Amino acid sequence: MNASAAPSETSIILIVDDDRFMRMQLRQCLERERYQVIEAINGEKGLEAYKTNQPNLVLLDALMPVMDGFECCSQIMTHPGAEHTPVLMITGLEDQQSVDRAFEVGASDYVTKPIHWAVLRQRVKRLLHQARLQRQLEEANERLKQLVSLDGLTQVANRRRFDEYLDQEWRRMAREELPISLVLCDIDFFKRFNDTYGHQAGDRCLQQVAQSLMHAARRPADLVARYGGEEFAVILPNTKAHGAVQVAEEMRSQVRSLAIAHADSPVSSLVTLSLGVVSILPQLEIPVASLIAAADKALYQAKAQGRDRVVYSQPLS
Repeated sequence: MNASAAPSETSIILIVDDDRFMRMQLRQCLERERYQVIEAINGEKGLEAYKTNQPNLVLLDALMPVMDGFECCSQIMTHPGAEHTPVLMITGLEDQQSVDRAFEVGASDYVTKPIHWAVLRQRVKRLLHQARLQRQLEEANERLKQLVSLDGLTQVANRRRFDEYLDQEWRRMAREELPISLVLCDIDFFKRFNDTYGHQAGDRCLQQVAQSLMHAARRPADLVARYGGEEFAVILPNTKAHGAVQVAEEMRSQVRSLAIAHADSPVSSLVTLSLGVVSILPQLEIPVASLIAAADKALYQAKAQGRDRVVYSQPLS
């Protein structure tokens, strides 16, 4: 077997056909190509085998008792990930209506009986190759999307992702009539820290603070973003004021517990955070900028009151 065919060794193919002799022929043909083969005797059994084994490709007879191949294919397509599983329909029907129906229910291709085995082998190989390339492309696109959305230094969301997500969650919370909270936080006297310890130490400080914020905002829907410079923003969907203040206090405490020395800080010998918190029940006619303005006001008050503290502010009207 040549190297180009190696990926087929791990491919699982599900054969769904009520004809025992046809299943045997298909199995022999596919196993010669080093595929792993699973069999089912009708559409219902085929669905069960699909759910259990998650095959890489399905060979599906069109005409079967209990559940025919068209209905089986249609139901397969309702399962998560089915878009990555090509279905090759095997049919003795060559009329235009049957061919159209096969594609309508989600089949990727079809072959007719009597089967031309060389054609079947090439179509299986092609469909598996296309599905593999499609998965790789989607994975690469997802990685690219993540890279575009991340701050390169801290590996939390960047400002662009913050703006997108805040707008998205603002609209979602407005539709569902749920609160949303925002925390803006600033590392106290960070310029003095950089001047004292150097920019490499400053970068490490930013990274450690970002990870502490991520640890405190632990729900999947929460988003920590680098807002700019030494400033971070945390979006807390479906969170009331009391809960948001608790999260902010945990963030302040965790950054203090990092015990990063800051000899030139007027408020502490350690790196500390000032945090502004705001919570609102959003409405679509209210601009989302009002939430940011209120959080910025609260952050300003936290700094004015001595830093290393959390201040809650009412949303601006």
